[in-house]
Amino acid sequence: MIIMKKSANWHIYILGCADNTLYTGITTDLDNRLKTHNQGKASKYTRCRLPVKILWTEDGHTESSAKKREAVIKKLSRKEKLILIKTAST
Repeated sequence: MIIMKKSANWHIYILGCADNTLYTGITTDLDNRLKTHNQGKASKYTRCRLPVKILWTEDGHTESSAKKREAVIKKLSRKEKLILIKTAST
């Protein structure tokens, strides 16, 4: 019997878009995901708001915990997300 260990290499991220909006997502490869966003291939939302840049990340999640945390962050107001970003960078 093979037991698959859940990998804790998922990242949650918040992007700053060119129109000053915020986008939240998850990935296992931040560099590649940012590149894909900036090529206009990652999401409909960011496609017309290029370029985007990473403003905040949270690492060490499993896929399940990343999805749950992403859902929590997406429910935050813009003001609350900006506080999260500022708190992490100080």
